[in-house]
Formats: sequence, C-alpha cells, structure tokens
Amino acid sequence: MEFRVPDHEYRAPTDGSFRRADFSTAPRNAVDPDKAKKKLGKIVRRLDKLQRILYAQDRYSVLCVFQAMDAAGKDSTIRAVTRGLNPAGFQVFSFKAPSKRELDHDFLWRTSRSLPERGRIGVFNRSYYEEVLVVRVHPEYLSGQRLPELGSLEELWSARYESIRDHEKHLTRNGTVILKFWLNVSSQEQRRRFLDRIDDPNKNWKFSAADLEERARWADYMQAYEEAVRATSTTWAPWYVIPADDKPFMRLTVSRILEQTLTGLDMQYPTLDDETIEAVDRCRAQLEAEDAGAR
Repeated sequence: MEFRVPDHEYRAPTDGSFRRADFSTAPRNAVDPDKAKKKLGKIVRRLDKLQRILYAQDRYSVLCVFQAMDAAGKDSTIRAVTRGLNPAGFQVFSFKAPSKRELDHDFLWRTSRSLPERGRIGVFNRSYYEEVLVVRVHPEYLSGQRLPELGSLEELWSARYESIRDHEKHLTRNGTVILKFWLNVSSQEQRRRFLDRIDDPNKNWKFSAADLEERARWADYMQAYEEAVRATSTTWAPWYVIPADDKPFMRLTVSRILEQTLTGLDMQYPTLDDETIEAVDRCRAQLEAEDAGAR
C-alpha cells in the first residue's frame, strides 16, 4: 500500500475542487528573513540525517516536483533545501524544451529515465507537467510531437491528466513518495524580480525578452495551472501550492513539508541478522589481532 504524504495548510484538495483563488501568493504572516534562514539551517541538518537513513534502508525513494512561472524561485529553493545533503543520496534534473529523440517517445518517457532509485531523493526542476502547462498555452508545440490521432484539445488534456494520475499511482505503489510543489508567485512580484534581473549586472544573464512574451500569457498560464492541479492533485500525489512572493518563507515551508514526509516514513537503519553479526565479530577479532601483532 502506498505511503500517504502529510496533510498541510498549503496542500491542494484532492477531490477536484481546487481553486487558485483559495491560495494566496503571500504568507498570512511575514517571516523575519534571518530567523527563517536559521530555522531552515536546522531543518536541513535534520534532512541530512533522515536522508542517510533513507539511503541505508533502501526501500523508499522520494520525488520532489517543482513547477512555477519564471522568477518564482525554483532554482534557489532547490539549492537552499538540498545544500546540506550528501550528493550521493539525491539528484536534480532540469527539463527544458524536449529534444528530437525525446519527441520520438511518449511525453512521460524523458522524465521516467530520471526517476530516483530506492534510497534517493530526486528533484525535478520542471517535469512532465510541462506537457499540460506550456504545451497547453502553446498548442502549436503539438505539431512537433507527431501524435497519431490528436482529436480535440480538451480530449488530449483530459487523456494526459489521466496518464499522469496513473503514472504517479504506479510509482507510489512501488515505493516512490511524490511531493509536488507549485511555487505560486504573483504577477506583481514576477514583474519586480524581472526588473531586478535587468538592473543587476550579475543577474542579466537570467533575463530574456522571451520571458516577457510568456508573461503576456499570464492569464492562460494561471488557467492551465489551476486545471492541472485540480485534475492531478490526488491522495497519493497531492500538490502543495506554496506562497512564492516571500522567498525565505517559501524555502522554509518546502523544507518543512519534506522533513515531515521523511519523518512520516518511520525509517530505521537496517539491523543485522545473527549470522552477519557473527561474521562481523570474526572480522573485529581479526583486525584486533593484526593491531596486536603490529605492536
């Protein structure tokens, strides 16, 4: 039976009733950035300990999916939450525009190749959800996918939602715990961050004129996000709609949900059976004898 991820105030409903208007882009109460940073540091240290047990137990894997509009803070949040983790126990994959080879497969293929192994935490910076977000806003991209029978667009999106739900159900049945984070930034805050990128020479590289073209489709993207969350927030793989206008709060909230999830797995370091313990004792005796001989 699949593990049920924790409940949380920012967890989207799983009964198909999600409305973006019910979730604010700003936290109810402002957080002190310095205090938030200290709290985040403590949580990351606990995450490091939990990840070590996850790796040693080798039973579950954890997949964290991040989706957001540009400048919402995906990169910085992923970096802040994973900074203190052992690189051997987690992996991050970013998904840009699909390659020709990827387009020759179904839309879930390229991300399936990057799923985390048991014992690891996997992070998707964008994901298969691009196929019901960006592609929904830009249906002209479908021509490059050469689908055999397109049908109506509404039928296509409905079919893709169903495929995603089935895919995530299969993963959770086989031990992958899925956490999906929509970093919910406001249009006003995105505008401010774009201006910051333009004004700061060290951030110029992050900005592209194409960002404004996508920003002009804001309403279309918000509709696509709302419908995707409504259709794919399930009891086995719910969405967490995180206020993204306050970056320290956002990072702290994501880290807390991840910590709560790992704690809920009730993991233990593996215990040795009697035969293995006897073998270990023999090895200890041999090593101690070598040490005595050297003296």
